[in-house]
Amino acid sequence: MKAYIFSYYLIQFCGHSWIFTNIIIRFLSFGEDSVADTFYSIGLVMRICQLASVLELFHIHLGIEEDHFLPRLLQITERTVILFIVIASQEEVQGKYVVCILFFLWSFVDVVRYTYCMLAAAGIYFQELTWIHYSLWIPLYPLSVLAQAFAVYESLPHFETDGTFSIHLPFPFDVTVYFPYVLKIYMAILFAGSYFIVRHLYMERNEYLGSRHVKAKKS
Repeated sequence: MKAYIFSYYLIQFCGHSWIFTNIIIRFLSFGEDSVADTFYSIGLVMRICQLASVLELFHIHLGIEEDHFLPRLLQITERTVILFIVIASQEEVQGKYVVCILFFLWSFVDVVRYTYCMLAAAGIYFQELTWIHYSLWIPLYPLSVLAQAFAVYESLPHFETDGTFSIHLPFPFDVTVYFPYVLKIYMAILFAGSYFIVRHLYMERNEYLGSRHVKAKKS
């Protein structure tokens, strides 16, 4: 199991490192022109990494990975909805700046997270990396939530025009599910869920800082 979980973290680290490095190199090489085709160049790898992250729910359930199930479920659901439903289904959204920003924020956070988890699985801990792992979310996660909400906002006119995912339920329901309304409800759920996740991450960070303080007093 240790070999498996280490291999999983290593694969995710390689995938997100490739995304993160690719975004930076493309921007330095082509400037703003690289932003428009971020999804076409990087989207496939991002979707593979995101699909693979679903395994983490099984890891937590089986006890292979130590974490709380619900916060991780919310985080994975957030990205899955935005990536596969909002961005992948609307070609007009794929060329927006917000896609590049989202991919940058997601990959930045995950490069640090999977580096920490990979080394922890091997029994290796660096104090500086651990502190970054527990603190990086403070500026980046709220920015990620805002970027996700903006991506939904940018997609609304296209869902309204194309009618994508809007369906009519026949008798006995006889109602039309208008997908832009679903997305607006999702935006409210997104902010409510982000509060829960931030609270969980804040408690984790306090536990880490508390344990450091106890160790410092003992030494």
